[in-house]
Amino acid sequence: MAKIINEVSRTFNEYLIIPGLTTKEHTPDKVDLKTPLVRYKKGEEPKISLNTPFVSAIMQSVSDSGLAIALAKEGGLSFIFGSQSIEDQAKMVQAVKRHKAGFVESRANITPEHTLADVLALKATTGFSTVGVTHDGTASGKLLGIVTSRDYRPSRDSHDKKVKDFMTPAEKVITAKDGTTLGEANDIIWEHKLNTLPIVDENQNLKYFVFRKDYDSHKKNPNELLDDKKSLVVGAGINTRDYEERVPALVEAGVDALCIDSSDGFSEWQMETIRYVREKYGNEVLVGAGNVVDKEGFRYLADAGADFIKVGVGGGSICITREQKGIGRGQATALIDVAEARDEYFEETGIYVPICSDGGIVQDYHMTLALAMGADFLMMGRYFARFDESPTRKLIVNGNYVKEYWGEGSNRARNWQRYDMGGNSNLKFEEGVDSYVPYAGKLKDNLDQTIGKIKATMCSCGVASLDELQTEAKITLVSSTSIIEGGAHDVIVKDTSN
Repeated sequence: MAKIINEVSRTFNEYLIIPGLTTKEHTPDKVDLKTPLVRYKKGEEPKISLNTPFVSAIMQSVSDSGLAIALAKEGGLSFIFGSQSIEDQAKMVQAVKRHKAGFVESRANITPEHTLADVLALKATTGFSTVGVTHDGTASGKLLGIVTSRDYRPSRDSHDKKVKDFMTPAEKVITAKDGTTLGEANDIIWEHKLNTLPIVDENQNLKYFVFRKDYDSHKKNPNELLDDKKSLVVGAGINTRDYEERVPALVEAGVDALCIDSSDGFSEWQMETIRYVREKYGNEVLVGAGNVVDKEGFRYLADAGADFIKVGVGGGSICITREQKGIGRGQATALIDVAEARDEYFEETGIYVPICSDGGIVQDYHMTLALAMGADFLMMGRYFARFDESPTRKLIVNGNYVKEYWGEGSNRARNWQRYDMGGNSNLKFEEGVDSYVPYAGKLKDNLDQTIGKIKATMCSCGVASLDELQTEAKITLVSSTSIIEGGAHDVIVKDTSN
């Protein structure tokens, strides 16, 4: 007969954290949320660590290049959705990598013989107000000048006017030589009160631009997640069907980490996908896998070589996998079980494989619980879908602002490649719904508040790092009655909506 597990499968809502001793040293400004993204050997450092323990879900309605840029600036990471063409996904990765607080390859270029109409069309297409004027109109041609919005008045100047007649010529443009450090470039910008500094090689060919706004942006975002070239770090989702074509394109685009997107990760198809990455790229390309809900699933993917493993089946707010297929596990129980397997694996092999809790987050305090229960970082969809930076439309529904939000398992997404059934299977039933989420504003404003709550809770526990939280926190089960007790009760709450 089937193996029956009588242990109750529990959710985050059934737990609370018991306060510990808060000392004078435990203040929010001293709390460190840095956490490993990928596997590492004992005594070594992981290739990538997150500055804040959040990644965005691999979803059409959540993770495009805009969300990826915003989240990386706050120290987290986005996995750009894979349910699109390989070319389009690679372009999104490139957009994030080019949006770096440092040396930016020019993406708006023109020749002196073009016209103001061409400049305006280029600005409308790219959104860039600084245009490099090169001899051949390419990003690496000989620099002949630059055009900024100060050089023309579109309402008064003739749109037939040649670029050479209103550009700032190269001899009047302050430049720096290729090899100049970012610090030196910023010193030149400040000394000469520039907005833009072109970087040229020994033949006066354009290499990069350095912008004052990028320097200011970095100062405003001290937790930015950057690679060794000062580019923002970005991930991408892949599937177990077209990985032989998709992975090389994403690697060429500069992706920092991959993640297999599937409703069930305990599968030979994922093992084969990981094996392909290892055989082709060794350990240079990082790839996470999942989702799993128990020790056996973790061990299978860890042995296969996954760089991190996602935990959770059926717990997402738009996921109906449990309803449709009857598989899954309460997210808290799944996370505790897999965290134990991760620690056992580390003791046995000396290799630490981070785990990502994916799903089940409703309240901000659930995030702190998930981290205390062993998650190295959290993947969230609904949370990020609410923000300006997510790719979906903002609408008014029943008098309230909302944003669209749909699951990768929904008919709207039509992402059937994420189902690892193999063979000639042609699944067409939904495992996700099409919905709305309340609009919440800018990512940074909301994330700052969420992080403030997590740090405050950690201070109440007497811990200053996620490692300490996982080893020192005391977690207690709560009854249904105590859940009611924890909210406002026995009062008439004032309506402050007006």
